[in-house]
Amino acid sequence: MNTNRRNFIKNTAIATAAVGVAPAVLNACASPAEKITVALIGCRSMGWSDLDTFLKQENVECAALCDVDSNILEKRAADVEKRTGIRPQTTGDFRKILENPDVDAVIIGTPDHWHAIMMMMALEAGKHVYVEKPMGHSIEECNAMVAMAKKHPKLKVQVNMWQRSSKHWFEASDIVKSGELGKVGLVKAWIYKGYNTPYPSLPDGDVPKGVDYDMWLGPAPKRPFNPNRFHYNFRWWWDYAGGAMTDWGVHLLDFGLYAMDAKMPLSISPGGGIYYHEPGAIETPDIEQAIYEYPNHTMMWECGLNPSIGPYGRGHGVAFIGHKGTLVVDRSGWEIIPETNRKEKVPFFEAKKQQHYGDGMTEHVQNFLKCIREGGEVNCPVEIGALTAIVSEMGNIAYRTGKRIHWNDNSKSFAEDEANKLMKVNYNENWKLPRV
Repeated sequence: MNTNRRNFIKNTAIATAAVGVAPAVLNACASPAEKITVALIGCRSMGWSDLDTFLKQENVECAALCDVDSNILEKRAADVEKRTGIRPQTTGDFRKILENPDVDAVIIGTPDHWHAIMMMMALEAGKHVYVEKPMGHSIEECNAMVAMAKKHPKLKVQVNMWQRSSKHWFEASDIVKSGELGKVGLVKAWIYKGYNTPYPSLPDGDVPKGVDYDMWLGPAPKRPFNPNRFHYNFRWWWDYAGGAMTDWGVHLLDFGLYAMDAKMPLSISPGGGIYYHEPGAIETPDIEQAIYEYPNHTMMWECGLNPSIGPYGRGHGVAFIGHKGTLVVDRSGWEIIPETNRKEKVPFFEAKKQQHYGDGMTEHVQNFLKCIREGGEVNCPVEIGALTAIVSEMGNIAYRTGKRIHWNDNSKSFAEDEANKLMKVNYNENWKLPRV
């Protein structure tokens, strides 16, 4: 978007965020042909995959990159320059990204414990936001993120649960809703990641050269550097994430909820533990179950870091088990497996299969860009991101308390005090959740 047009459509300044971002202005695009300038915060893994997808779209430019690891930052800046001919600005402090008036939209690809603060500050700074899943790292964060998005209705927030832009998942859900499977009393969702070698326990060590470890920790508790907590492996520590439950659970439980028109469960029962990894190598379970009680059905979650063969021979998926048949859906497509009518000795219906229709990730980014330019509802707004992140967090809260817990949706709290204490994370003294 050129400067003259940006100046013409800017709104008045928005109040500064609680942790101190410069006064904000609202960026918006009025034409489908207009350029959208993005910036990426967190450049190593999924953030880079996200930016790669953005740069494949027309009229998208990368203005800036931010990462606390200068080695990764310089590599990604060179990659963008080689690809586009323009070297983006680089910084290790995401607040400089938010202060940049040339940035229309921010991509947040950081570890989970940063999502809420960055997303909320970005909205206060007048930026559209594309935020990685899980949307938030606690029930409190998710609720605050929803409130902040409502405060800025002209800004678009897309949660990167990109299966929400993948047609075959909705086809499968429509079959479940149609009643073709009969009464569905059981839903199963699972991920078996197939890590054949367990992580070893490693001693604390020196911070790698070029890494701003204090900024990487951000709101998390101050701890010595350990390679098992850093980069990809942050997923296996409660300070920063929620293990496979929140890493994959938000993708799969999402459609377990959607197809059944389900919201918050009545109760959650836990299972699992750390059975395969060395003591101290990880903190979240390498095998975990959660049983979610609903008024008319049960939803079960299973995850395993080391095995790769899950139910129905699939490494991941969601199964809807009805008295006439079972529908199994994963990223490759869906399949209906009929039950046999014992009275008539024949299947209730013919088996069916359908492959996926294409790259949901690309369609997810395209939907976000279209909504920025033309208006309309994104495919995965904060309300959806919050629901699935909260339900996933509930499974982890049950595991951490070691007991069945009960949710009261009227009071938005658990019956158990131990569970209520885990509804939020404790930030260190340098950071706090922005006020709404």
